[in-house]
Amino acid sequence: MHEFSIALNIVDIASRTAKKAKAKKINEVEIEVGILSGVIVEALEFALESAVKDTPLKDAKITIIEIKASAKCDECNTEFNPENYIENCPACSSFKYSILHGRELRVKSINVD
Repeated sequence: MHEFSIALNIVDIASRTAKKAKAKKINEVEIEVGILSGVIVEALEFALESAVKDTPLKDAKITIIEIKASAKCDECNTEFNPENYIENCPACSSFKYSILHGRELRVKSINVD
């Protein structure tokens, strides 16, 4: 489960950020996960439950924001929202398109005191 290593990285990022800010407490961490990122949100939530134990994040609110995918067809310039990488353009049926959003995996914000 690669979600556990992602969870450990999130804990590390938030902990280092809090230490750098000389914060006493981490209140909240917001994470953005695109639906095309390959991360299973439920597995990440489960992994975070274990990863935050005995860390500065143990009492923090962790919010995961799922980012819908958006793409633009290279043939007809139609913008659409694919659910996966193997969808074709709904306007012209082309499989040539550029992903605009949906591959994100990042710590969006960290709220500390």
